[in-house]
Amino acid sequence: MIRITKQADYGIVLMTHLSRNPDKLHTAPELASQTQLPLPIASKVLKLLARAELLNAHRGVKGGYTLARTPKAISVAEVIQAVEGPIALTECVEGSLSECSMESFCPLQDPWQLINQAVHQALSSITLAQMVGSSSPLRPSTTPTTAGTSLHLVS
Repeated sequence: MIRITKQADYGIVLMTHLSRNPDKLHTAPELASQTQLPLPIASKVLKLLARAELLNAHRGVKGGYTLARTPKAISVAEVIQAVEGPIALTECVEGSLSECSMESFCPLQDPWQLINQAVHQALSSITLAQMVGSSSPLRPSTTPTTAGTSLHLVS
């Protein structure tokens, strides 16, 4: 079974929620409440997304977060990479931060590269606008979906 991490899932939940009202300034407590995520986890993920320049962080009493680009210009792959690092299905694929002890003699290294590229390309082709339905009105808040998610990313 291949899965994305909870943290990556939460990043996607937060970014799609922000995409539903991209011009509004959203605070971390508001986002945590509306997405039903614990505030410490939401705050941590929001900081990672801001560090990756997917969010603009506005400091101060009336601070919060806004999308750095339009929902059409941010891909699911970018969100996952911001939270987890390079997308790598196995330890031997390009971009993985791990070392595989069998890498020097593994006959499947090239096929795994092809699979990893296909997954990365698929995730890169899906935007936040597509995740929320670009022409749909503001919807009720999203809840995390890790129970049904089936992609694990090695970072």
